[in-house]
Amino acid sequence: MLENRFKTKLIAELKELFPGCIVIHMDPTETQGIPDLLILYRDKWAALEGKKSANAPYRPNQPYYVERMNEMSFAAFIYPENKEEILHELQQTLQPRRPARLSRRQ
Repeated sequence: MLENRFKTKLIAELKELFPGCIVIHMDPTETQGIPDLLILYRDKWAALEGKKSANAPYRPNQPYYVERMNEMSFAAFIYPENKEEILHELQQTLQPRRPARLSRRQ
């Protein structure tokens, strides 16, 4: 699968998983190595660097920015072979946390 086709389908899937989210395709000429996609959802964000396959080469600075952005919120390399795992992790990160349930003493 071509990388662009994968990313197009991925964006559609992200919008379905996170209704009302904003997905921004980042400009690779602005900062070399910055992830492709920025996902804004409610009060959270994530970044994804799409690859056409697990063995596709990284460009300069991509590992650095994915790691750095992952320390801030959530960022990952995503490709067809790990898509389901990454989307699951992304859901865990972007879904609102439930308030703590207080137990009632009787």
